[in-house]
Amino acid sequence: MKKVMFIGYGSMARKVHQMLPETVVLSTIIASSRSADRIRAELGDDVKVITSVNELSNMPDLAVEMAGQSGLEAHAIGVLERGITLGIVSVGAFTDDKFACLLHDTAQKNGVKIHILAGAVAGIDGINAASLAGLNEVTYQGRKKPESWKGSHADELIDYDNLEQAEVFFTGSARQAATLFPANSNVAATIALAGVGLDDTKVELIVDPTLEHNTHHIVAKGVFGQLEISMIGLPLAENPKTSSLAAFSALRLCCQLDQVYQM
Repeated sequence: MKKVMFIGYGSMARKVHQMLPETVVLSTIIASSRSADRIRAELGDDVKVITSVNELSNMPDLAVEMAGQSGLEAHAIGVLERGITLGIVSVGAFTDDKFACLLHDTAQKNGVKIHILAGAVAGIDGINAASLAGLNEVTYQGRKKPESWKGSHADELIDYDNLEQAEVFFTGSARQAATLFPANSNVAATIALAGVGLDDTKVELIVDPTLEHNTHHIVAKGVFGQLEISMIGLPLAENPKTSSLAAFSALRLCCQLDQVYQM
């Protein structure tokens, strides 16, 4: 039986927990102090709920972060220092070069791996493979409903009251997009890290009042040819702000603990 630890226990982590195979068990959750008691009441004695890695007594085979950038920054280094392999959903945190280097150096020092999860998009393996031979250009286009952008920096760029058709309201690098729109940064950062980097990955952000669901479009060009992917992202039923595919990406990593073959 393989054991996993979750950093965070929101709607995404709950979905992953529900779908874990019989050969993988959730042994520990690292939660914030404000939510720890609630999670203990919800799960009972089956799962150890702690607020710091220092409280860890039962070493897991894998830790998976699903707590947002603040949760990752609070606990990732401690997890790696204890020699625990770490899967990361909040990839937007890698736009902080100092923190990214600290993650890399700590993992290397302690002989463990960091898995950057594909999250809400597909084709990351192809982009990463193509980057080994040479990529000329990678562009990511994120298209969302007005409601999905409200409450972010987009409020200063979009005239919601007079919006009648799709509009591009931001063009720039993946690093710029992730800095200005941290709640929407994971996809752009993941594509960038797999390909030509945060500063050379082009990003277009679009508001579209005609959409039913958010869409992602990726174009990568290089010596291999051209890769083009379009996706319609459906949210988790439990939380419309959380991508279902992002949850399944975390679930896939957990399932691989007990798999002989990995794809």
